[in-house]
Amino acid sequence: MFDRRLIEYFDWWLLALTLLLGAVGIFLIYSAVNAGGGSSLSGLYVRQICWFSAGMVLMVLSFVFSYKRLYWISPFVYAGCVLLLLLVPVIGKSIGGSTRWLDLGLFVLQPSEPAKLAVILMLARYYARHAKPEGLRLQDLIPGALIAGVPFVLIAGQPDLGTAGIIGLVAATMTLFVKIERKTLLFLFALAFVVLPMSWYVLEEYQRTRILMLFSPESDALGAGYHILQSKIAVGSGMLHGKGYMEGTQNILAFLPEQHTDFIFSVLAEEFGFIGSIGLLVLLLLLIAFGLNIADACRDAYGTILAVGITSMIFWQSVINVGMVMGLMPVVGMPLPLISYGGSSLITVMLSLGLLLNISMRRFVAS
Repeated sequence: MFDRRLIEYFDWWLLALTLLLGAVGIFLIYSAVNAGGGSSLSGLYVRQICWFSAGMVLMVLSFVFSYKRLYWISPFVYAGCVLLLLLVPVIGKSIGGSTRWLDLGLFVLQPSEPAKLAVILMLARYYARHAKPEGLRLQDLIPGALIAGVPFVLIAGQPDLGTAGIIGLVAATMTLFVKIERKTLLFLFALAFVVLPMSWYVLEEYQRTRILMLFSPESDALGAGYHILQSKIAVGSGMLHGKGYMEGTQNILAFLPEQHTDFIFSVLAEEFGFIGSIGLLVLLLLLIAFGLNIADACRDAYGTILAVGITSMIFWQSVINVGMVMGLMPVVGMPLPLISYGGSSLITVMLSLGLLLNISMRRFVAS
């Protein structure tokens, strides 16, 4: 018999917000690829509509079954994503000096995107079984570190430090949420204090340059600092109200790099100004707030931790993307959730939001 509570607890506001943000993304992508006249990218907004439609189908499919089944199949999902990541350096497609994609014929897949969700599923499974009131000890953290560490290393080697960093931040957020024993936490802070400065020497030269460009992008205005400078010009020139839809000069004259993907927020800021930028940030904050509310209302430990992991992924991606385009963080390949162009990213985010709706629908069910 159908349980009417599934409809009663369905988060219609979260669904409406997802549709609204997706529509805003398509709206901005159209401007980003068409404002300057005809180009080879002018039809990308149609592809985004197709990806968004496919994402809606997967989103619906993701909440028609109980999320508790994912507890048992998550190891297979995780293993599949790791296998795809292992195939990338062997048969992957290279674009812009990086090998991150697999050409599957009908579409090109970026395995690092679903790998983020796979890590969240596996960590939620592990922490739901091993969380303790007094907190996790050092030996309890080792399996979790391995779960996140394997995809982290494979993705960082593509190289894609942005996505690898998201996996690290999400794993850290989930671990802190389930609680770490105090002396173990102090040990980890001391270890990070020693190891992090040493990681500078592990980075490639261009990666160190990107970090240095945060402090003086003008020193290489036509090279490493170009992205940051042009993005800051676009954001600042929007002023309070912006220049109007498809009227941004940085966008029209193609000064703004990657304007339909990583720097889509710059397009928004130039065309709709401070008011439009704040409006989008408020919508993203509402999305995060709804996710945390679902986590808080869930009676099942696995569902709560899973919701926290998904919400933290959206949070960190949004923070890094916006910080990047404003010159507050290094330039990395980081799409803005539901807004930036990209099939793999959009599908992963919508599937993740579908799981949040799944948890919301069944939050009345105790573990």
